[in-house]
Amino acid sequence: MNIFEALRVSHATQRLPADQLIRTQGASPERDALFKELRRELAAHAAAEERFFYVPLIAHDMTQEPSRHGIAEHHQMDTLVAELEATERSSPGWLATARALHEKIHHHLRDEEQGIFQLAGKVLGEAEKLSLAQDYEGEFVSQRLKA
Repeated sequence: MNIFEALRVSHATQRLPADQLIRTQGASPERDALFKELRRELAAHAAAEERFFYVPLIAHDMTQEPSRHGIAEHHQMDTLVAELEATERSSPGWLATARALHEKIHHHLRDEEQGIFQLAGKVLGEAEKLSLAQDYEGEFVSQRLKA
């Protein structure tokens, strides 16, 4: 499995709870569980992706700016997650923020899959793509256990 395949698996794992979360109502156990799952997935993914995808890409002129943009979007998602943590789950504002997070997640994943992956494919060698996937997966698992 190369880095792109590893990231696509992780992306699919993020999309599902993000999609389910915005269909929940009130301060339900379902909403709480989905939010905790999504928060854990996003945190583990961002930490591993920044270290083993974006950092190597920053070294190349072609992928430097898209990588910085991707990292900035991770921080935007972190801010939305923090807002959700600080807001009462039954509040109408909570769902509005959850929808904003949902849109940011989907936007970010589309940017990566339809743009950054293609650029990265031009600057990363085949062996590096495989090595980064192994490193990403190891870091992702480690981060997920911490969350």
